[in-house]
Amino acid sequence: MSEPVLSLKGVERTYRSGDKVLAVLRSIDLDLYPGQMVGLIGPSGSGKSSLLHAAGLLERPNAGQVVIGGRDCTGLKEAARTAMRLNQIGFVYQFHHLLAEFSALDNVALPQMIAGQSQKAARAHAEVLLSRLGLSERLDHQPAQLSGGEQQRVAIARALANRPRILLADEPTGNLDPTTSAQVFSGLMALVKDTGVAALIATHNMDLAKHMDRVLMLKDGVLVPG
Repeated sequence: MSEPVLSLKGVERTYRSGDKVLAVLRSIDLDLYPGQMVGLIGPSGSGKSSLLHAAGLLERPNAGQVVIGGRDCTGLKEAARTAMRLNQIGFVYQFHHLLAEFSALDNVALPQMIAGQSQKAARAHAEVLLSRLGLSERLDHQPAQLSGGEQQRVAIARALANRPRILLADEPTGNLDPTTSAQVFSGLMALVKDTGVAALIATHNMDLAKHMDRVLMLKDGVLVPG
């Protein structure tokens, strides 16, 4: 098996509330491999988002290491963490957070241009991603002109636009009806396999989770097989 693209080693996350300290993540170990789709399940408040935020360098763990591509990123300064997020990590959330004034194509092209791609190259790659997600006829539509499922497919294309090594998704179909959810997830799964990105996906949807390569449950701050 290839080397993991993401490794969490003894990651702990605590939050203080008044005089109390709440331990959300307790010595989390996780390896994520290229082309692998891992489901993360657990009840609301179990710490799934905290785990994703630590893995995605959005929050610093209180203890442990976050290793991306063999590089320990735990102690990186903020500028270096931002660069890693831009170039190595794609994020998808329950709500799409698309830029309302931009077309679907430009929503996907923009992060590439921020990373240094030319407008022509960025738009060409954006068109490829959107077409693979079934949106070739919707490239020039703004978010308000798209259905909820279409908006989320644009968000998935945007997350993959900079060819990240890691995709982190927090309830990516949680705001969609079952039929649309299945369609969006199918497109996501196909792109994960085609691009070789390593995907960690938090979900409440057990019907979707059973299609993933591996499922882990976060329970009492500890990862166990789902």
